[in-house]
Amino acid sequence: MTSRPPRPILLSRHYPFPHFLFFCIALSALAVSTATAQEIPQKPDILFIMPDQMRGDCLSILDHLAVRTPTFDQLAQQGVLFRRAYSTVPSCIPARYALLTGLHPQTSGVVGYKMKQVDHPTMPQLLRDAGYRTVLIGRNMHQIVDAAGLGYETDTLGSTYVSDDQYAADIQRARPDITDFRKWVTETLGLSYNHWQATPWPLDDNLHPTAWIATQSRKVVAEVPKEQPLFLTASFYAPHPPLFPPKKYFDAYLSMELPPPAHGDWVDWDALTPEGSEGGHRVLLQGETLHKAQSGYFGLIEHLDHEVAPLIAEFRARSEKAGRPWVIALTADHGEMLGDHGYFRKCEPFEGSANIPFILCGAPELGFTPGRRCLKPVCLEDLLPTFLDLAGAECPEVDGVSLVPELQGKQSEIRPWLHFEHAKCYSQPQAFHALADGRFKYVWRPLDGREHLFDLQQDPHEEHDLAPDPAHRDLLAKWRTVLLNRLAARPEGFSDGKQLIPGRPYAPLNAGTR
Repeated sequence: MTSRPPRPILLSRHYPFPHFLFFCIALSALAVSTATAQEIPQKPDILFIMPDQMRGDCLSILDHLAVRTPTFDQLAQQGVLFRRAYSTVPSCIPARYALLTGLHPQTSGVVGYKMKQVDHPTMPQLLRDAGYRTVLIGRNMHQIVDAAGLGYETDTLGSTYVSDDQYAADIQRARPDITDFRKWVTETLGLSYNHWQATPWPLDDNLHPTAWIATQSRKVVAEVPKEQPLFLTASFYAPHPPLFPPKKYFDAYLSMELPPPAHGDWVDWDALTPEGSEGGHRVLLQGETLHKAQSGYFGLIEHLDHEVAPLIAEFRARSEKAGRPWVIALTADHGEMLGDHGYFRKCEPFEGSANIPFILCGAPELGFTPGRRCLKPVCLEDLLPTFLDLAGAECPEVDGVSLVPELQGKQSEIRPWLHFEHAKCYSQPQAFHALADGRFKYVWRPLDGREHLFDLQQDPHEEHDLAPDPAHRDLLAKWRTVLLNRLAARPEGFSDGKQLIPGRPYAPLNAGTR
């Protein structure tokens, strides 16, 4: 295993912020303020850190009551944090399709958990064509074609849930008794890849999939020649179940008082049971079961935060040694409900599932505004045009929007609202359409026509549904009109241009509008 340098002092609410650093940041901001409109001198190296199933609120810089993320906090302090970032179709396959292509699900037709051949230029493919060395480490991109077919020139896969990739082979070399990793996780550890059971990781910490992916990524940083710009995707399985963080992280949260799940006044709590229902995603998590699940989930996030710290430091050092700018992006494919409103897993319109972490940090010469907090709605599709803009490369027609002006502190409207959706996944009632503009969120269930309306500014946990309130009748009607116009061209027949029509068939793939 590559030797690890001392972990740098990271700045967050858990660490003091020395006065001289304010002075340094002020000088840095002054130095780049005149450069924001100038052309980027070179193609920046890009490190894309992508956890799987990480909630957008699980950052200590957002004053989360438990989770500790000093490394990610430092990225947010030095860059821009987009607080209203959403996965436009919050489950693995369709979210990654949207990420790779820059296309909304309504455009591509990938509206649910079903694979479709990628038939549009992808982010790594376009960056490769622009002169980048493109590398994928860790979790695969969950598409029909392999990583190379998506535009990654090389890949080292460690997806945790399969038994024949590079990570599984390395585990078997280190522990010959583990001949089938997935079977070992489910039968020996008693864990699930989709449920809330949790236990400490029983092997050496350096064999944990998170540590392994970070180590393999650091090898790429060390070995790729500095003369070529690098696009490195460090794709982690954590904090997706199985919930098995190293023991010190699991035990730390197990000993803490953890925040309760969001408790919506619109939920039929009497209908929920601890055993789960509706395909296992509706569940009343409580007591020791809830506490262990949270400890496993939060522990995986803090462990991930710890493991990427040296990767970030070495990546930046490589770029600086080459005299090249750098960009670091953090986001996830979707979140995790973790007991909120009686849900576990993803595929829901609510903040725990659809809202994702979204941070972009860059070298000073790129002119990013440090510490900026953006409440405008953004999505995974925005990364492709943003990366290409930073690389000075031409972007094909996509739904995503370059965020470079926002990163540089320029006032611009990214979009008036964002539409996100999901066809049936675990159960038919789960299908949804939703709209969000940074403050309000409107939800429509196409099975029965049920509506929700939330004020995220006043009610960030979506515990009070405004839809039944007569005082918000006009606002509800406004959002309903936006959605029926948005859906009017859809093949499912959700809208006739005058009203929303529930009960229409909603398959995970359709022809799209492209």
